[in-house]
Amino acid sequence: MREREAFEMDIAAMVKEAVEKITKDGDLMKDFQKDPVATVKKATGDKIPAEAIDKVVDGVKAKIKLDSAADALGSLKKLF
Repeated sequence: MREREAFEMDIAAMVKEAVEKITKDGDLMKDFQKDPVATVKKATGDKIPAEAIDKVVDGVKAKIKLDSAADALGSLKKLF
């Protein structure tokens, strides 16, 4: 059970690292939209194990979508 928890924490750290790099670089963001797997590998130095890449990519997609929604909501609040 502890190995699984450690693996989940590693995935969270990899997602965080990838999101930070991708969202700060417009070219990486464009690449992510075209080929998320390759872009996440590029952003993290290709250190993500094959068995984790899909989870990391899904996490990055979710985080970017959540951040975009929060930004949109913040913009709406400024209107009122």
